Amino acid sequence: MTRTWATTSLAWRIYAFARSSAPDTATSMPNLLAFETSPYLQQHAGNPVEWHPWGEVAFARARAEDKPVLLSIGYAACHWCHVMAHESFEDGETASLMNRWFINVKVDREERPDVDAIYMQAVQALTGQGGWPMTMFLTPDGAAFYGGTYYPLDDRHGLPSFKRVLASVADAWRMRRDDVLRGASSLLKIYASAALPVQAGAPVDVAVLERAERALVARYDRTNGGFGGAPKFPPTMSLDFLLRRWGRTGDDVLLGVVRHTWDRMVGGGIFDQVGGGIHRYCVDGTWLVPHFEKMLYDNALLVHLGAHLWQATGDDAVREATERTLAWVEREMTAPEGGYYASLDADSEGREGKFYVWTLDELREVLGADVTAMALFWGATEDGNFEGTNILWMPLSPEEFAESAGHEPGEFRAALSRARVALLAAREHRVRPGRDDKIVAGWNGLMLRGVAECARVFGEARWAKLATRSGEFLASSLVREGRAYRVYARGEARIGGFLEDHAAMGLGFLSLYELTFEARWLGFAQMMADACDAQFWDDDVGAYFDTAADAEALVTRPRDVSDNALPSGNSLAVELIQRLAAVTGDAGRARRASVVLSALAEAMAQHPLAFGHLLGDAEFEAHGAVCVAIAGATGSGEFARLARTVAARYVPSLVLAGGTAGPPELLDGKTELQGRATAYVCRGFRCDSPTGEPAELDAQLASATGSPARDSSRAPSG
Repeated sequence: MTRTWATTSLAWRIYAFARSSAPDTATSMPNLLAFETSPYLQQHAGNPVEWHPWGEVAFARARAEDKPVLLSIGYAACHWCHVMAHESFEDGETASLMNRWFINVKVDREERPDVDAIYMQAVQALTGQGGWPMTMFLTPDGAAFYGGTYYPLDDRHGLPSFKRVLASVADAWRMRRDDVLRGASSLLKIYASAALPVQAGAPVDVAVLERAERALVARYDRTNGGFGGAPKFPPTMSLDFLLRRWGRTGDDVLLGVVRHTWDRMVGGGIFDQVGGGIHRYCVDGTWLVPHFEKMLYDNALLVHLGAHLWQATGDDAVREATERTLAWVEREMTAPEGGYYASLDADSEGREGKFYVWTLDELREVLGADVTAMALFWGATEDGNFEGTNILWMPLSPEEFAESAGHEPGEFRAALSRARVALLAAREHRVRPGRDDKIVAGWNGLMLRGVAECARVFGEARWAKLATRSGEFLASSLVREGRAYRVYARGEARIGGFLEDHAAMGLGFLSLYELTFEARWLGFAQMMADACDAQFWDDDVGAYFDTAADAEALVTRPRDVSDNALPSGNSLAVELIQRLAAVTGDAGRARRASVVLSALAEAMAQHPLAFGHLLGDAEFEAHGAVCVAIAGATGSGEFARLARTVAARYVPSLVLAGGTAGPPELLDGKTELQGRATAYVCRGFRCDSPTGEPAELDAQLASATGSPARDSSRAPSG
């Protein structure tokens, strides 16, 4: 299912035709990437390197010609991938060496996370570090024997030149083949643990959560926010876990960690102060200097956290940053069909960050009379803070700055709004960074979830429309016969979905159900969960694998349980089946989630930064869901008032259902009282008294989590 038979056959026909028509097949093979739909692979379609896409064609040629495979893995928004491409893959002399000694395979890691994960594990075992571009050398049967990441054109910074590496590996393959094969065989042992049965541990309890919480707070950077030093990645999943813990305990220290880190991030250079949205990570510890690529998934996790942090704090600044990010998604990352694009490049006009930075003269030209205050506010100077230019950031909040500079707060806010509009308009005339316009199912599922949750929490029809369009697209274009496909590009979906795709889309569909209460979205969520269980769960191992049972056989079947930049497929699948178990009463799904969590309980407690999302699942397991069923006609005013009351309050592990009786099972036996919409708040096997009064419902929600009741008038009005 990983690549359709039609596509494979086409590649074989192209290959056979090229072989038969080329005068010298050793040096005249074509670059086959022109037939791929990935924008990243298309970037390399004009290289003098004889690139193959991943597949049997390349490995069959390697066997036939007795050559090792040179595997290069990257992605479209990767700065150092572009550097290595310009230095080496576009260089005729280097390409000639690659073509003479190797069969060259190019992989978009975002299309093939399974291939990327397998060989990233190998490069980390070989070198002690990983990253992209990844450069691996494989035997014709796919076993890695040497590799690294970026190699420069010439020897520098302690790194050997790429041409020297090519010569050394080719010599080893010719002259020391037995040593190479022994090394490859030995390296395969790193994958053995993935196939071993999971060892069940003690059930997840509050003690596990408390240990993880203490470990996170111990690493908290009290000056700059976040955890640890540079480089700093947005720790949204860990912050979400700490917010959950605050919601259960009322410990304001935890809320302070979340809010301080949020403020430092969205006030930093990592956040696009002009156009909204967050960059991938910062090279410094103060959130000032980012690598400028923008990834869809980072922003999906950010807006999801933003919706919940606004519920917890009611702070308009949190909502503003969240909605400015949503506006960026709508403006720059939404396809006409409704899906969301993958990423924006870091570079434009050959320079990293050029699209986003400003000289003081440029600010003067655009901002006019407002420039003095705005330059001071954004920390812009003649010398700049980044290669002679300025990354705009907010060392102080607008309110703090207005007070310190003697500005009337309302007037300064108006000036700030004018400045953002003017700079955004001026920036539109610049050469834009490249955009990877493929639509990745898992990332779209995360963004669908974030947009739908924001629409529900903020009560904004604009975001509800955006979420619904996305859901319609995903359901029609990336779901076939009950299965998800990984990528939609150039009008087609060609790669079978992985665990993260099914689970993330399932969660997105479930959030769309909680926004609209349309049963069809719950049906799609259940369909994705069914596929997770049927295709990815292994009873013998007692765990989910990342690839489907009927997927292409690789040197190992990958299974990653840690959360990195993205939640793992396992942590997403556990949350999906937990939530569906609560809403449908499926005890089998609940038991399966418990099995995964108990096996990882000790690892979560000791290494919480590696399990940010899974810790949220553990919180759900330890405390149970807070289930809210609203019985009644979804279009009535009474129903809307109750739904808005739920939306206004932060409730960890909330599960929501609404409408007339069934589906789902959570609505069974829940009826309107006295002809009015009625809410039922339930935990475990106990429900509070049904109520049609928003104030009473809010008090019940507060009691359900132990958090203080507050005025429900802050419920969104839309």
